[in-house]
Amino acid sequence: MPMFLQLKVKRLVLLLLILITGLVINSCKKNTVSPISSLFTGKWQLASVIVTYYTGNTMDSTVTLNTSCLLSQVFTFNANNTCTYTNFDCLTQPTASGHWSLTQNQVYLQANVVCKDTTAAGSSMPFSNAQIYNLGQFSLVLNTGDIQPNYSLTKHRKVIQYGFINQKALGIP
Repeated sequence: MPMFLQLKVKRLVLLLLILITGLVINSCKKNTVSPISSLFTGKWQLASVIVTYYTGNTMDSTVTLNTSCLLSQVFTFNANNTCTYTNFDCLTQPTASGHWSLTQNQVYLQANVVCKDTTAAGSSMPFSNAQIYNLGQFSLVLNTGDIQPNYSLTKHRKVIQYGFINQKALGIP
């Protein structure tokens, strides 16, 4: 066989191998669960609640809440986008349940869990629009309250930061 014909055959075989490899890789089933969503799934035990008061972007004061709470507060996120919260606001109460999702940019948690609390209304949805401040295998930190990105420099704001520890990290099933 002439040399130029051998080169054409080798190129054709190489091209076919590349096409077949591309088809195989492209046909593999894609996972629709994002890595961030999968990090949420599990039980998260409340470790701290810190309230920070601001005037505009200037911090006025910080208060740590629930320092003497003996109740275990657990926020559970299930893979089917349901969630539960036990003993919110350090109040013995039935487990609150609802649904959770992430915003499209995966920066905010939206959970419609209605929890009893010590407000005048008697209940609230504390995590209806919570900013994900930190998320990892072992810790989750959510900011709630006056967390909008644009605010007046003279407006008084209150930001509540919830710190959670993954119960798997604690060795609790």
